[in-house]
Amino acid sequence: MSGRGAAAAARAAFEAAALRGAMALPEPVQRVLAGRPVLRDGQRLATETQLALRLQRLGRVPGVETLPITDGRRALLHQTRLVAGRPTIGAVRELAVAGLPARLYTPTEVPGPLPLLVFFHGGGFLYGDLETHDAPCRVLAERAGVRVLSIDYRLAPEHPFPAAYDDALAAYDWALEHAESLGCDPARLAVGGDSAGGNLAAGVALEAARRGLPLAFQLLVYPMTDAEHATRSYPMFDEGFYLTRRFMDLADECYRPRELDPRDPRLSPCHAELPAGLAPAYVATAGFDPLRDEAEAYARRLSEAGVEVTLQRFPDQIHGFLQVVGVGRRTPAAVAQIAAHLRAALSA
Repeated sequence: MSGRGAAAAARAAFEAAALRGAMALPEPVQRVLAGRPVLRDGQRLATETQLALRLQRLGRVPGVETLPITDGRRALLHQTRLVAGRPTIGAVRELAVAGLPARLYTPTEVPGPLPLLVFFHGGGFLYGDLETHDAPCRVLAERAGVRVLSIDYRLAPEHPFPAAYDDALAAYDWALEHAESLGCDPARLAVGGDSAGGNLAAGVALEAARRGLPLAFQLLVYPMTDAEHATRSYPMFDEGFYLTRRFMDLADECYRPRELDPRDPRLSPCHAELPAGLAPAYVATAGFDPLRDEAEAYARRLSEAGVEVTLQRFPDQIHGFLQVVGVGRRTPAAVAQIAAHLRAALSA
């Protein structure tokens, strides 16, 4: 390793250790360091989250959206590794799924054919990969007792819409065809994802129902469901809570062709006609998230259409909390609740 590389590694190790230490402090101490509580829309931001955001500001950590895209991708990976830890997992295997890089996570105890969750990562359709979401996939697999198949779909701006959508459908088709060879029960196949990945999972679930194909469950974690973003939460939380308006504007600019109607149902599930036979859904939202209201609106639409839906808001959390599984207390506990819902939904 070069001197520059060694210095960067040392800085990263120091940052990770400092963050772990801050997140492990007693809550009263964190409160002193974080400052006055943040109260908005009848909600109180988790103290540890407020402290982490303050440390980012004090450290002058730039938002990934302010960097050139390739630099932003590296920065996002660095940020996720700071909060990820290294969760226990039985086995991890690299493979190709419909020509796409993918990663299969198998929990420690494998009593027989397991459910399979096909997972699509978040990142605004232009960031994220198998590495940025390695930790949450490990947690979901281990805690829910399912195999998780994480898909590295094509990203914008190199591959604008509908590349990610098409990749997601192809990955689902591949998983359905190969479930048994993966040691999975095809009758307990689910799709899921966070943010942009939740958008893709919702789109796959809609298409599966239209085609009459089997799908047992959809796990939607703060999904983007409406590219128009005409909600109360969008301007309320679009600055200061990790996911910013500038990030979302950049994502839209890079992913959506200008001639594409933002209400196109392949991009905005909120505007889709809901077919019969849609899989049951669990929709998790964060209280301090610009995407909160559109995700909850989609959950209500599903419910009104007769779909079995569980909607759970984590009122003290921000967008991106699914990846925070290696530091703190409240956020990993929230992710554990999501995994518990997945286990219950796919249990035999």
